[in-house]
Amino acid sequence: MGSTEDKVYDSSSPSHPLLSPAPPPPPPLLEDNGTIDSSSNTFFTIAYNHGPRQFKDLPFLILFLLLLLSTFAFGIFCIAHHNPNFSSLSSFSYDSNTSSCVESSTGLRLFLPPAIESHAGDLKNGLSHSFTVKSQLGGLNYGFSLLRTIKPPLGFLDNGWLSLNSRILGSPLLKDLIWTLVITFFLSIPLVLGLLWVLKNYTWQIVYASLPFFILIPIFFNVFWFVACTLGDSCRESFPLFYRILVLVFIFLIIGVIAWIIYANWHRIELTIRIIGTASDALGQNMGLFVVLPSLTLFLFVYYVPVIFFLVYARLNGKIVMKEETDGYSCAWKQDSWVPWYFALAIVTAIWSTVVMVEAQVYVISGTAAQWYFAKEEGSAPHRSIRSSLRNAFGPSFGTVCFSGMIIAIVRIVRAAVDSVQSEESTGIVNLVLKYCVDFFLTAVDFLNKFTINFAAITGESYCTSSKMTYELLRRNLLSAVFVETVSTRILIGIVFVLSAIYAIVVCAILRAVSALGGGAYFVAVLAGVVLFVVLGYFVHVLDDVIDAVYVCYAIDRDKGEVCKQDVHEVYVMLPISRHERPTFAPELP
Repeated sequence: MGSTEDKVYDSSSPSHPLLSPAPPPPPPLLEDNGTIDSSSNTFFTIAYNHGPRQFKDLPFLILFLLLLLSTFAFGIFCIAHHNPNFSSLSSFSYDSNTSSCVESSTGLRLFLPPAIESHAGDLKNGLSHSFTVKSQLGGLNYGFSLLRTIKPPLGFLDNGWLSLNSRILGSPLLKDLIWTLVITFFLSIPLVLGLLWVLKNYTWQIVYASLPFFILIPIFFNVFWFVACTLGDSCRESFPLFYRILVLVFIFLIIGVIAWIIYANWHRIELTIRIIGTASDALGQNMGLFVVLPSLTLFLFVYYVPVIFFLVYARLNGKIVMKEETDGYSCAWKQDSWVPWYFALAIVTAIWSTVVMVEAQVYVISGTAAQWYFAKEEGSAPHRSIRSSLRNAFGPSFGTVCFSGMIIAIVRIVRAAVDSVQSEESTGIVNLVLKYCVDFFLTAVDFLNKFTINFAAITGESYCTSSKMTYELLRRNLLSAVFVETVSTRILIGIVFVLSAIYAIVVCAILRAVSALGGGAYFVAVLAGVVLFVVLGYFVHVLDDVIDAVYVCYAIDRDKGEVCKQDVHEVYVMLPISRHERPTFAPELP
């Protein structure tokens, strides 16, 4: 009779369908500079690197910084050299005497209407107004729009426009919408913390309580819209009964597919519940991530502000030139030839920066979760684990983060291009073969990149070395259970959908009771539910990253034959070795 630990790692036992354990690893092979010889096929002991880390993937860090500095440098140039005549293009006309475009207001006698003269005092104070003037030249009366810009334009002269905006700003719909969204955003913070606490302590109850609502809530909304449209006069007239029944049946078919998916994956739910509970415990031990990660996201939005500002001013770099038309000449705006190139530079930099920030968050989550996993003290996170992960992510490993972000950005762009080409009419066996080849390549890159950044956060290795080592690690030990986090993600998204839908129903009931919005209450309630869904969805994304990080940490533990977190091993040891095999649950350990 073996010990408990022997039972956990007995791969010959039918209750633990794992691959055969790896042989004891030999000592790592080191190069002269003290780094790991990644070219050797000899496996070495993998562990969290607590010591100082060397800078990796410097060329990609330099390339990213060059693009970033170029975007801001040329953006400042766009602001400094913009042409202010862009906003007054309509006041230019072709002059046959000079064969160029000149301002039409030159030499014209302006007659301001009384409504404009009443604002003469505002003009003296430096305000800007857009108005219509009449001019008299050669006995002909004609009108044109004149824009005098003395300071940034206000554009509030038109009484109709002012009246419309005052009605919109003062409408009960907008007022209730703003207050509802603000309250929803602040309520989402305790809701996220409450959901984490429930998933950590009552995972089984919350999952099984939510599963029926995956079906009941879509059925409720499907029947509700059908009845509401049938009772409403305008909807009933514009949407005939036959089409209403057709949409009703189609949605019921989709609900049936959802029910079949839940039934087909029922044998995986118990294991998924345990994985979610383990990840929630890891995230609960590192609550500082709920401050750091939103701060990084906020920093990304702040970074977007000057980039958008630069793109707006880039359009103002050019000149007004004459344009030949069938009936003569006119004046048109011609951008400088370098403006499209700057647009491409700024957009590429923005996309790469976005993915880099996402990968940096994954790096911080993985490094923090790994320090919790390999901590010697049970039930507590190491001191300053988040700070050290941030320092590594934006320090020695920032080049690796940039490299990973570049790979992901390229894959997403190529996949979007392939999907757009696929949506168009494309025939021929060559196009079909190319499409499947590209899909296979992108799938392979996604697979290799799946846990690479998690591994880099743990070891501090470069991107290519981390990708190779991760593949070898999973191939030797746990290549099977990649599907588990997919099931857990679907369940978590379903829970978030149920909570958001219930919240939207409650908001709608409250608005219908205390306000006079009428049908507008449905619109406000839907937006409130969407806001809550987005915030809770971000929480699910963080929890998914924790699941991936814990998965890699368990693979490292398994590879070394150690047990750093017994409760994690008790869950992940039940993973099947293939997608088609059911998970086998081990008996409870004493």
